[in-house]
Amino acid sequence: MVIFIDEPGFSGKVPINNTMKENVILSLLKDEKGMISSKRFVGIICALTLCITCYHNSFSDSTIAPAEYLVDAVALLAFGCLGLSSIDKFTNSRNKGDTQEKE
Repeated sequence: MVIFIDEPGFSGKVPINNTMKENVILSLLKDEKGMISSKRFVGIICALTLCITCYHNSFSDSTIAPAEYLVDAVALLAFGCLGLSSIDKFTNSRNKGDTQEKE
């Protein structure tokens, strides 16, 4: 696979191999410490499920659509998990700064 990057000052092709794809997927799931985060995993799965459901429902009958409260619950779970991952990132970096000042 070849990706074209349209940025000023860059002209060329960047080859993407399987290890690079795996690294990108794993980097999405890892937190700032390098550990795989369950909050990010659940948030990404919920977001993907929500997108697939919305796309599927745009072509189907309204009688087949899931209940509105179920869609809202999945959306809140996805945004909550991804939001908590972001909050953890900022609170951990703030705590590291506090411990360095005490030493």
